[in-house]
Amino acid sequence: MNEDGTPDQPERARAHGQGTGPDGPGTGPKRPDGPGGGILMGRIFGVPVYVAPSWFLVAALITWVFGGQLDRVLPELGNARYLVSLFFAVAFYASVLVHELAHTVAALRFKLPVRRIQLQFFGGVSEIEKESETPGREFVLAFVGPLLSLVLAGVFYLGMQTVEPGTVPGVLLAGLMISNLIVAVFNLLPGLPLDGGRMLRAVVWKITGKPMSGTVAAAWVGRALAVAVLIGLPLLTHTGALGNPAQDIGGTQTVTDALLAAILAAIIWTGAGNSLRVARLREHLPELAARTLTRRAVPVESDTPLSEALRRANEAGARALVVVDGHGHPTGLVRETAIVGIPEHRRPWVAVSGLAQDLTDGMRVPADLSGEDLLDRLRASPATEYLVVEKTGEIYGVLSTADVERAFVAAMARPR
Repeated sequence: MNEDGTPDQPERARAHGQGTGPDGPGTGPKRPDGPGGGILMGRIFGVPVYVAPSWFLVAALITWVFGGQLDRVLPELGNARYLVSLFFAVAFYASVLVHELAHTVAALRFKLPVRRIQLQFFGGVSEIEKESETPGREFVLAFVGPLLSLVLAGVFYLGMQTVEPGTVPGVLLAGLMISNLIVAVFNLLPGLPLDGGRMLRAVVWKITGKPMSGTVAAAWVGRALAVAVLIGLPLLTHTGALGNPAQDIGGTQTVTDALLAAILAAIIWTGAGNSLRVARLREHLPELAARTLTRRAVPVESDTPLSEALRRANEAGARALVVVDGHGHPTGLVRETAIVGIPEHRRPWVAVSGLAQDLTDGMRVPADLSGEDLLDRLRASPATEYLVVEKTGEIYGVLSTADVERAFVAAMARPR
């Protein structure tokens, strides 16, 4: 810490950071504790289920499109076809929820915490907060989702055999059978962030013994898949290969297909890139240790003038101030932002107690914490500075959230 209160460059080596679980990448140590994911619909197996606002847009779109198809198949329904279409949209996303619950149950079986399930614009996501320990578990965790979608498709197919074709139940069961089959096949495509990409990652991980190699391979296949979807989907629909021949290349159907392809390609490309970033952060997560990021600190009593405290810090080569009582026990941390806000000519007349933040139990961090344990501790008690202590209770230094943030930025920019 310079005499004017501005920080020096860190004297200790910087570590590199982390990401969240495979279905929910993060970019830093601060992650919102709130839902941030839409409307809470309830909890299943203790895991909250949210519906994102974008779901309502998709539900309306499905209702409109499926209603148009019903008008051709069952014209006698009239406007009631839109109620049937809305029921189909809800039933389809219930199937998506079952797909995600398969991932969730597998994760919980492997003792991997699941933060939430979210139904969103294109399907859903299970936010699993930790990575699988083995490639075998990773493969199973990814495969159970498409497997359940295939099972649902089979169940709806069997249901079709019990009803009369050309009726409302028959059309609904056929639509749900086809939609679940599409969900299963699409998710089995071998590219991140799809389930098939995670399965490919597990296979490469098993062969090479390196999870990062699996992630790189599956992410690049995912990017190639995004390009294929962008170019191939409009071509397939235009030529009728998907059973939907376009009559006019410049018509509404062609524009809709191109827009859908662009959205899908963007989601896949972005997801693949996020998977690479999260994997790179996770690879360096063990290097993120409290000891390597902690600033050296000097203890000062509460009535010490700020100018005197800064002089002692500069003499000791320290960059932080810890307020202690008459017995040397820490009671507060002098905030760096508060020091900067005090003009130099006033510092001899300002006691450090006026700039200190009271020390709470959550602001005490063991010096031996590292990796995900350290990040969990910081997330549990958000603050700008933390007191780092040895097992004996001795003051080791002060950990600044800004230093942790810089470590993450460095990890994101660091080449493999």
